[in-house]
Amino acid sequence: MSGVTVTNARKIYGQAAALDGVSIAFQDGEFFGLLGPSGSGKTTLLRAIAGFVILDQGEISIAGERVEHVPVHRRQIGMVFQNYALFPHLSVAENVGFGLSVRGQDRADIARRVGEMLELVRLPGFEGRKPRQLSGGQQQRVALARALVTRPRVLLLDEPLGALDRRLRQEMQVELKQIQREIGITAIFVTHDQEEALTLSDRIAIINQGRLAQVGGPQQVYERPSDVFTARFLGDANIFKGVAEAGKVSIANSISIAVADKLPNGAATIIVRPEKMVVAGVGDPLPDQLVNRISGTILQAIYSGNSVTYRVVIDNGGPEPVLTFVQNRAPRLFAPGDPVTLAWLAEHSIPVGS
Repeated sequence: MSGVTVTNARKIYGQAAALDGVSIAFQDGEFFGLLGPSGSGKTTLLRAIAGFVILDQGEISIAGERVEHVPVHRRQIGMVFQNYALFPHLSVAENVGFGLSVRGQDRADIARRVGEMLELVRLPGFEGRKPRQLSGGQQQRVALARALVTRPRVLLLDEPLGALDRRLRQEMQVELKQIQREIGITAIFVTHDQEEALTLSDRIAIINQGRLAQVGGPQQVYERPSDVFTARFLGDANIFKGVAEAGKVSIANSISIAVADKLPNGAATIIVRPEKMVVAGVGDPLPDQLVNRISGTILQAIYSGNSVTYRVVIDNGGPEPVLTFVQNRAPRLFAPGDPVTLAWLAEHSIPVGS
């Protein structure tokens, strides 16, 4: 078992709380993403687990063992940094085997373990190369092999793919997830990339101002965000604020939004993800189940190849422009100035905290 438990973690820098009473459990064998804006506390939490940051208060356990006062080198963790931190003067084999050599392992054992790790990260035959002779993706794999060669209980990754270009980053996401599954290690990674968090994570923690905003599976956190911050940080969201009554939320003159959830009467905040909306021309037929229908005018159309993003100004004094995405398979594209109707299901109107 190699689960990690953090209880009531607090870390203060000056007058600011980098961690403000964080309690969270990372389950054995899961790939867990820590997501939040810069300065939210996600990296502080990761570094506290590693032992690079000493908490002012709280407990950290790895596999049931308290470690908050255990030195870094005795915590049995592997760490991968954004800049890889490879030794430029050492070969690939020497970089990967460095952790074993400082532990006094014999050469034959080191060579065997290094070979196993390079097979795992799909770099056999690269033993003699120097880091400068490798691509960014290959350097990332070497750093991963070095972190895993000592058989750590937990793998910690700090923005592990942040230095790669978009296409290579997407390829490495698939490989990183596959390698983690093959060895079954508990992995905790920090990222500010929402797509990366959704792609890699079994569960995600959204962190804001040193506190947990929400923890859950990617689909749960995306589809049912707990508050406006989470909704906006994990993807795009249209925010409608109004008054709930009789199963609907009134947001402006003659505009109301149907919701599937039972809401108490009073002030309410609703989010609708842009991809949940259908965009139709005035008079175009729409399915009956799309009970929410709002008329407006295209303000901006942004063509992205496989999709089009529309910003729509709502008629009748509605809120700020609404954002909606449409896959590029529609028979026609709308242009600025075109009148349209936005429609969506009642269950896609999600009530959230303010």
